[in-house]
Amino acid sequence: MIGDSMKIYDWPTGPYPARVRIALAEKTLGSEVEFVSVDLWKGEHKTPAFLAKNYSGTLPVLELDDGTLIAECTAITEYLDALDGVPTLTGGSARDKGVIHMMSKRAEIELLDAVSVYFHHATPGLGPNVELYQNAEWGFRQRDKAIRGMQYFDGVLQDQPYVAGETFSMADITVIGGLIFAGLVDLPIPGDCTALLAWYARMQERPSVRNRVSMSEPTQKQ
Repeated sequence: MIGDSMKIYDWPTGPYPARVRIALAEKTLGSEVEFVSVDLWKGEHKTPAFLAKNYSGTLPVLELDDGTLIAECTAITEYLDALDGVPTLTGGSARDKGVIHMMSKRAEIELLDAVSVYFHHATPGLGPNVELYQNAEWGFRQRDKAIRGMQYFDGVLQDQPYVAGETFSMADITVIGGLIFAGLVDLPIPGDCTALLAWYARMQERPSVRNRVSMSEPTQKQ
């Protein structure tokens, strides 16, 4: 037991929430968390009540029993990884921490966030009630960037088993989040990215990835 209760505001099938759900499962902390559903399609993440919890209006958000609110997937993962004093996702040594954070940030910039911009700007996104401004040209540019990101990570994975080296880490989780999002918007991994395709097939066999949606039945937003 971790001692303190945790509440996570998320949307079960969201690609960003998936990152934290995978981290929870890897740390065997899923049973310690109460999930609170925030409906992206209804724009509940943009309401004044939710913006009071997270100024950015993004998911997920971790709430501790003392009222502390932690947003941003990397920050939440760092918190979770430190709970048992044995960091396995964010690195134990200074070198590992640096490499993992570098590769996770690259995964955000070159893949996950690029797919997100494509979704919000060059597709119907979350619908007209949520997508108040769209720039399709920018969205398509980011789609192309995401494909280049896939090609970059394919090159990385040709030389090592995981995104940041020899062990599974937060960097892998971030790339997984990007590919989950790419799947949701029908943006396939290029067929010549054989190393990335093989790695992703292997990642989907991990229980933390395979069972992320069924981890817990979410409660309604409070």
